[in-house]
Amino acid sequence: MDFETVLRNVRLADARPDQPTTDIGVKDGRIAAIARGLGAAKEEVQGHGRLVCSGFVETHIHLDKSCILGRCEHTTKRNPHLAMERVSAVKHTFTVEDVIERASGTIEKCISHGATRMRTHAEVDPKIGLRGVEGVKALIDKYRWAIDLEVCVMPQEGLTNNPGTDELMVAALKNGATVVGAAPNYDSDWAAQIRRVFEMAREFDVDIDMHLDSGASAEELHTLLVCDLTEKYKWGGRVAVGHVGKLATMPFKDLDKVARRMADAGVAATVLTATDLYLGGRHTDHNVPRNVVDLNYLTERGVTCSVASNNILNPFTPFGDGQLLRQVNMHAIVTQRGNDDEVKALWDMTTSSAARLMRKDDYGVAVGNPADLVMLDAPDSITALRTVAPVLAAFKRGRRTVTREPVRLHKP
Repeated sequence: MDFETVLRNVRLADARPDQPTTDIGVKDGRIAAIARGLGAAKEEVQGHGRLVCSGFVETHIHLDKSCILGRCEHTTKRNPHLAMERVSAVKHTFTVEDVIERASGTIEKCISHGATRMRTHAEVDPKIGLRGVEGVKALIDKYRWAIDLEVCVMPQEGLTNNPGTDELMVAALKNGATVVGAAPNYDSDWAAQIRRVFEMAREFDVDIDMHLDSGASAEELHTLLVCDLTEKYKWGGRVAVGHVGKLATMPFKDLDKVARRMADAGVAATVLTATDLYLGGRHTDHNVPRNVVDLNYLTERGVTCSVASNNILNPFTPFGDGQLLRQVNMHAIVTQRGNDDEVKALWDMTTSSAARLMRKDDYGVAVGNPADLVMLDAPDSITALRTVAPVLAAFKRGRRTVTREPVRLHKP
């Protein structure tokens, strides 16, 4: 067989340390063969024993409001953080062209760090209208050569208490948004918002991805209503909840019940490590809690989980470069998960588990799947996560999209 590209002497994420390296042959944008000693190709990439995996899956990011830190008020107060209010105050400055420019810079950073699939949330309300949605929607075609992008429309500042927002969400779902989101913490009737979002999902036959249960106490868990509605409408496997910091405040015996409820209902969880750490725990000035739920614990009980970037360079998270490995590495440190099996499970939360959350059935390094491949400067996935290994090469449907030279030391 003639190959367009062959990645030689590479290691796969599930390979044992004692296994020899292999080659990956690519033809017509798909993985055509995985074996040692494959024939010649137009392009040959020497792996030298490095890890090759499917591209990273960014399940939750906000391209529409990334890189606006310089426009926002820089409050000196630690509590409250007023992130939503500070963003809201500058929404009037957003134009479609402005969103495209800022979002392009952010998505290119994500691509450079190996992301090949992405779900971006885009908020609508009377202040911004559909400008944010239109801006990120333009990126679908612009960056199709490197990443598959889907848009989740959501009401950041409330739905039932914010007249005109419902109509804008419906308009977005009619014109390109393929996932519907929620942010009930900012709604005067949080249950009504959740129920309305399920109505929209059923009307347009789309998946649901909610911002949910941020807070310092688990006395009132919105996640439980989401589980009930997921079962009622048979939407299992199509619902994800993000943040869920309240779960981090629960004793394991109580968290166990919620985790098993989520697993039974088919509700996935995404932790936004940097944002959850940065915004959480502000109700106290000492012994500050981490506000990050232990995703290994949820995964062990059958919940599909992912780790994602969320906000980048805005008041919600004034840091970030779109590197998913950094986020999951941080999650491992914060939740004190360092054994090899725990690290491997966390690796999956930016790869296979994240793809499952987004219902990407063609994901993985397997013959016949799209050749969405990433080579990292590490011999295996566990080392890559522990060291936040840089991406040296990336391919989308077999076409090279990223090249990064390995670091060289110039010794005397």
